[in-house]
Amino acid sequence: MRISCAFAPSFSTPHHIALAEELGYDRAWCYDSPALYGDTWMTLAMAAARTSRIGLGPAVLIPSLRHPMVNAAAIVSLAELAPGRVAAAFGAGFSGRYTLGEPPMRWADVGDYVRTVRSLLQGAEVTWKGAVIKMLERNPVDVPLLIGADGPKGRAVAAEVGDGVFGSGRPPLGDDLPSWRGVLTFGTVLGDDERLSDERVMDAAGHALAVVYHGSYERSGADAVDQLPGGRLWREAVEAVSPERRHLVVHEGHLTRITDRDRAAVQAGIDLLPQVSFTGTAAELRDRVTRFQEAGVTEIAYQPAGDDIPGELKRFIAAVG
Repeated sequence: MRISCAFAPSFSTPHHIALAEELGYDRAWCYDSPALYGDTWMTLAMAAARTSRIGLGPAVLIPSLRHPMVNAAAIVSLAELAPGRVAAAFGAGFSGRYTLGEPPMRWADVGDYVRTVRSLLQGAEVTWKGAVIKMLERNPVDVPLLIGADGPKGRAVAAEVGDGVFGSGRPPLGDDLPSWRGVLTFGTVLGDDERLSDERVMDAAGHALAVVYHGSYERSGADAVDQLPGGRLWREAVEAVSPERRHLVVHEGHLTRITDRDRAAVQAGIDLLPQVSFTGTAAELRDRVTRFQEAGVTEIAYQPAGDDIPGELKRFIAAVG
C-alpha cells in the first residue's frame, strides 16, 4: 500500500509537495479544474524543481480542456524535469466541467483521447479529428496513464486503456481492472477529545461533506439533495441564483472550504462526515486502510485542506504511514 497525497493547486502547493516528500509520501497528484484552482502543469513543474524523489502527476486531466498534443507535450516536459517520477490520470470531468456549465464527457470519447495521447508519447503518428498528428522533435517516453472512474463505463475504459485506475472514496472493484488501484480520500485525523462539529475539523474536512450535496444535486437532482440533512436549505440557497449562473455557485469551495451556502447543511449533516470521508481517529483510519488494502487498493491519495495543510499532511502520515 502506497500513501500518496493530492492537492487543489495553489501558489503554495509546490511547497506542500516538497514537504510531502520529506514526510515520506509516495506521490503527489494535482487536480485539473481551472475555474477553481491554479494550473496543474505549472504547479507540477514548480514542484519538480523543488523535489527529487516523490512521484508527480495530474489527477485527473479533463480531455475537453486541451488538445491531446498539448497534454502529451506537457507530460513529456514534466518527465524531462522529473525523470522516472511521472504518471498522469484522465477522467470524464466533475468540477472541471460542471463549473463551465457542461456535463461530464462521454466515456467513449475519454478512451479515444487517452489512446491518442499514449500513441503520441510513443512517438507514433495518429489521426485526430481528421488530421494526422505526431510529436515532432521529442523523444518517446514511457509514462503510466491512469483512469479516474467510479462507475461501470469508466471502469471499462480503465480496463481497456489504463495502466491503473482511481476511485473516489471507495475501492475500485473488478477482476479485469489494472493492478494499480488508487483511492482519492479527503478528511482529517481526529484528536482524542475532538468532535466533528469543532471548528478545526470543519475547516479541515467539512468540504468533504459539502461535496456530497454538490454531487447529489448535479447527478441526481433536487429530490436527492432534499433527502440529505439540511439538503433543502442548501438547495434553496443555490436555486436563489439564476439558472444561467447557478453552475458558478454550486461548486464554490470544491474540496477546499465550506462556503456560506454550504455551512448550514454541513452542520446539519455533520454526523455523516466519517461515512463520506477519511475522517476519524488514527486507529479508525488505520483500520480503514487495512480494509482498503484487503479489497485490492494499492495506493491511497490523501488530499489535505483548510488553513493548516502542512499540519494535515503530518497528521495523516503519522496516523496511517
